[in-house]
Order: sequence, then C-alpha cells, then structure tokens
Amino acid sequence: MSVHREALTVPFWSPVEVEGALRDAIVHLSERRVLAYPTETVYGFGTAVDHESVEALVQLKGRPPGKPFLLLINDPAQIARLDLHLPTYASTLAARFWPGPLTLVLRGGDQRVSPRLRGPEGGVAVRWTPHVGLQRLLAAYGEPITSTSANRPGVPPAMTAAEIVQQWPDAIHRGLLHVLDGGRLAPSRSSTVVDCTGRRARVIRPGVLTAIQLRECVPDLVGDT
Repeated sequence: MSVHREALTVPFWSPVEVEGALRDAIVHLSERRVLAYPTETVYGFGTAVDHESVEALVQLKGRPPGKPFLLLINDPAQIARLDLHLPTYASTLAARFWPGPLTLVLRGGDQRVSPRLRGPEGGVAVRWTPHVGLQRLLAAYGEPITSTSANRPGVPPAMTAAEIVQQWPDAIHRGLLHVLDGGRLAPSRSSTVVDCTGRRARVIRPGVLTAIQLRECVPDLVGDT
C-alpha cells in the first residue's frame, strides 16, 4: 500500500486508493485503536463502538464527560442491530434525507452502546454519511463507527490530514492513530441534529437542512433552523 507525508498518512481519495486503504483501516479498528478519516464536512476521529475502543478515543481527544460522540452508519439495519429505536417520524426523515447532512438522536441501545455515546437527552446520535469513501469503508467493515471532529480543544476541526499529523504526531508514530488522507475538504455547514427521543421531532442543532425542508416530511417538527 502506498503512503505519503513521510508514511504518516494513507491516501484515501480515488476509488483505487480507497480500496487499497480498507484492509489496514479495518484491522486498526479491530485492534480498538483510533482512525482519522475525511467526512462530508471535516476530518473525524472514530473507533469501533465497544467500550474499550470508545475509551481510546476519549483519551486521545481529551473529551470531557457529558460530551458524547455520534455514530456513522451506511445501512439503517445497523440501527436495529444496536437496539436503537427509530420512531415513525424518524424513519420518515431518514427515508428522505439519508445519506445526507441529518443526524438523528435515538433512544435505546442500553445493552449495546457505550454510555460515552449517550447525550444529555439520553439518546444516541446517528448519521448515514454521504461521503463515498467513508461509505465504502463502513460497508467493508460491516459495523457503525464512532465520530467526532479531529481537533484538539480550542482548535478548529481539521480540514486536511496534514493538520492531524501536526497535532498528533506522537499518537501516529506509536500506532495509536491511523490517518486516511482524503485531501483538503471544502468548507461546509454541519449536519442538522434532530432529537427523536420524544413524541415529536425536535431540532437541537441547526445545520444544512432547514426547518422548512424537514417539515415537508414531519409537519409538527419542533424548533427552527
């Protein structure tokens, strides 16, 4: 496999590069270590969803208690396998906007999901990413992965792999962090986050999708984007 930036990152841009990067990325996830990857918005850090893997991410990111990570999927069936509950209105939103910039906060998963993934409203945030390379990785891996922006506290989220190398050289050299380089990402707004743990859908973070767009599917949506 080809590598660049003095062997600190792995190319993850073209279809050929993505396919060549899959095996080592999946092995890294299975070893409960942290993967850095491009998304449709910024570079992210992620792991497998088991407790040990999530704790490795907590330690690397220096994440304080009470700030959860979300899950990235490439197949809604993965939601059921984690025992997360998708109410009817959430299914309607997912059918219309996934894959895409919509994050749904779902209840359930008590025996399957690390407490570190659960937010203050008691739910777990899930998004079906539209990033083609990341979709291919998730399909090959066959399971969701966690996601959080790749940056140190107080530093803007990374838009290039080089920024990750600059901030975490020691973790990369020690093999704790494996970096997939998808090139420089274009600036974009974050996903819209909708709380689906209650009787009605409720916007808890405005983003790319507007309230008008969401209400075309769910008229009684609470909140304004």
